[in-house]
Amino acid sequence: MENFQAYQQEETIDLKALFFKFTRFWYLFAISIFIALLVAFLFNKYTKPVYEVKTSVLVKDDKTKMDPSALLGGLGLSTQQNLQNEIGILMSYSLSDRVVKSLDFEVSYFEEDGFIKKELYLNSPFTVEVDYNRDQAVNLLYNIKLNSDGTFSLNAEGENISQYNYLKGEPLEGAKEKVNYSGTYKFGEWINNEFNRFKVVLNEKFDAELHTATQFSFNLNDYQSLLRTLRGFTIEPINREASILEISLRGNIKEKSADFLNKLTELYLQRGLEKKNQIADNTIEFIDRQLIDIQDSLTRAEIALQDFQTTNELMNLDFQSQQVFDYLKNLEQQKAELMVKSKYYRSLQQYIQVNLDELDKLVAPSAMGIEDPLLNRLVQELVNLSSQKAEQLLTTTDKHPTVVSIESQIVNTKRTLIENINNIILNSEIALNDLDRRIGDLEKELNKLPITQRLLLGYQRKFHLNDAIYTFLMQKRAEAQITKASNLPDNEILDIAQSGLSNQVFPKKSLNYTIALLLGLLIPVGYILGRDYLNDKIVDRKEIEKITKLPIVGQVLHNTKDTQLVVAESPKSSISESFRSVRTNIEYLVKGEEKSVILVTADMVSAGKTFVSINLASIYAMYGKKTVLLGFDLRKPKIYQDFGLTNTNGLSTYLINKHSLKDIIQPSGRVDNFDLIMAGPVPPNPAELIASDRCKTLFDELREQYDYIIIDTPPVGLVTDAFLLMKHTDVNLFIVRQNYTHKKIFESIVKDIEDRNIPMNILVNDIRMGGGYGYGYGYGYGYGYGYGYGYGYGYYTDEGKDNKPGFFKRLLNKI
Repeated sequence: MENFQAYQQEETIDLKALFFKFTRFWYLFAISIFIALLVAFLFNKYTKPVYEVKTSVLVKDDKTKMDPSALLGGLGLSTQQNLQNEIGILMSYSLSDRVVKSLDFEVSYFEEDGFIKKELYLNSPFTVEVDYNRDQAVNLLYNIKLNSDGTFSLNAEGENISQYNYLKGEPLEGAKEKVNYSGTYKFGEWINNEFNRFKVVLNEKFDAELHTATQFSFNLNDYQSLLRTLRGFTIEPINREASILEISLRGNIKEKSADFLNKLTELYLQRGLEKKNQIADNTIEFIDRQLIDIQDSLTRAEIALQDFQTTNELMNLDFQSQQVFDYLKNLEQQKAELMVKSKYYRSLQQYIQVNLDELDKLVAPSAMGIEDPLLNRLVQELVNLSSQKAEQLLTTTDKHPTVVSIESQIVNTKRTLIENINNIILNSEIALNDLDRRIGDLEKELNKLPITQRLLLGYQRKFHLNDAIYTFLMQKRAEAQITKASNLPDNEILDIAQSGLSNQVFPKKSLNYTIALLLGLLIPVGYILGRDYLNDKIVDRKEIEKITKLPIVGQVLHNTKDTQLVVAESPKSSISESFRSVRTNIEYLVKGEEKSVILVTADMVSAGKTFVSINLASIYAMYGKKTVLLGFDLRKPKIYQDFGLTNTNGLSTYLINKHSLKDIIQPSGRVDNFDLIMAGPVPPNPAELIASDRCKTLFDELREQYDYIIIDTPPVGLVTDAFLLMKHTDVNLFIVRQNYTHKKIFESIVKDIEDRNIPMNILVNDIRMGGGYGYGYGYGYGYGYGYGYGYGYGYYTDEGKDNKPGFFKRLLNKI
């Protein structure tokens, strides 16, 4: 349980450390968030919006999809639609091409709106009328300036401009390598240059005061580029169970997208209706061809009958002869219908054999009054299979297994149908021969009549035969027209596309601001964490604890003063208090000894060992203890500069027996009980002097005169002087400077110290407030520390004083 509580406390401390680490760089968060929000604002303002427009279509999957022949003969001839086939039709290139060509999208108009070129769909103050009978340059941008005097200025520049034939709907070979054109024209005047032929006409939206100061432009679009743009719509069922398709299109101009979708669904329904009307149209066309011949025959028979009746005196037939004539007339009417059907059979046989892939022009048997169940079923199957094949080819190739299977079924059905038609034709010929025989028998009876009566009956029979055929064809034609007029589209538009109901899908302003805010937070977080990860300097107390088990005797705050003698000049400052905390902790190390020798060293120069030595000696002297500071950095002496003293006499001259101890001791002049011994002139052999017996004599004499001896030594990472002096010391302090001491170098030196079993203590120097070290500084050492959330609460004299540089200078220093 205790381990768990310790783990929880450690995790809490980690979170606090992370929090304070981030708050130190608050300015980075402020700058990053501001820039990110500014970029999001500019992106939202100057990006062309994209709108999504939707329409929905109901695909009636519960229909039998009856063809026109269903009303004629009770048989349906159509394909069984499914949802995927309808989606394939809606997304087909042919339907989209038909839609684009039926809309007025060939010319696009633009207006300069700041940094954005905005398309003016249906809102242009002028209209460009193009001569589509001539080849036109496409995608060539014309800049137009409307003048107040009834003229306009044109200019166009471009490279590799292609020509396009709108009548054929295809581009021409070759391109204009470079186009540079300009001119001034009157409105309504034909402009005929080597690139285009068009005229510009003002419309009712033109406002002279507003539009003469605006820059406009326009260009001609080829159908292929329009299709590439507009065929990006998506089709999805609203759910798995429903047969309702939702069609959505995204574009910069919502009105244009809505017009395209509405025309798409309109022509989609029109296509289905045209498909249903094809059989009725084919029936009417077939009957019209037959009527042309039969009408001529009927007219000639009628004229011949009238002429015969006019020139001859006729008497009425007796009852028996009239019965024979009526029976003969009935047989000839049957023969007329059978002849028409036989002609249809032969036409059907030839059509299926020659035009199998064009069954859309097939005439349904039921439309001709043929009620043969097997024939109707086989024709229906053939038409269904042909439609299924065509619909599959919208989304697959002719090598697809489904298409291959349908093709095989078509071949088998065709073979069976032709055999059935051959049998029907044979039976039809037998029936015709039987009728001819029966008619011949009746004619023998009629030959017994007088010659005038026989001739009359012959004219009448010929007339009635043609009249029966004509009446039969006219009846079937009327039925086909009625069926066509009563046809309705199989599917239904539920909701038309409306620009007012469109949704802006890009840019999503609120989402962009949210992303910008997150990026504004994450970028500084990434920078700070990455900076710490890549940082090879010691920043946090934990980093020291991970490297070594040597005790940390204390922490010294960052010096904001302009002097090294901060304790002497500001004894009640927070940094002075941190040195008092160090002094207290050293007392625990020496276990209450009245006199001590304290050595101060570091791994590299500029770690602050001289600064710590001076102020640590000052704090002991202010405590009333006789203290002496030894400048044992014989190679680079500089303590004398901070006190304004001379360096002519010092340790180097003492160690070579040139001066006595009394000659080299100098009072500090700043703090009572505080003396100094300078390094003296730089000797050629500092290490040998330190290792000499004279050095031991020095410490013996100093221990008799002083309570505390503070030794400022050169860095142990560069020379061994400090190690030579440690045999004379009671406490050794190793200075670690925050954000300066190199981790690897520190680790290497500390490992060497631990391997030698040299007693050593760590003193952390130059700790900056704001959470850069632990949670601030202190960890409870000394007195008056606020555990990272502040310090002193008005206790120190430097609280509330602005001892820091200006904001921008501090900002630059931090960065």
